Amino acid sequence: MPVIVKIPSPLRTVTAGEAQVECAPGTVRELISEVDGRYGGFAERVMDDGQLRRFVNVFVAGEDVRFGDGIETAVSDGQEVQILPAVAGG
Repeated sequence: MPVIVKIPSPLRTVTAGEAQVECAPGTVRELISEVDGRYGGFAERVMDDGQLRRFVNVFVAGEDVRFGDGIETAVSDGQEVQILPAVAGG
């Protein structure tokens, strides 16, 4: 069963409009690399110096990876990954 990576609207310009991408299980880092392999430029939008950008939040099965193993968080078969860039405004 694949992992579903949910792509937020601001990043869909990189994924040819795709709202979700199916990937093989692995770590968050591996999933980002897999999406980047299909849609070049994706990783640079969510990572900086090999880590998640400060204003990019990633959730695995509803849990923020920053409170777990970060970018090395394991993602199992059938789990959902949400990538959410922080939004500012007023």
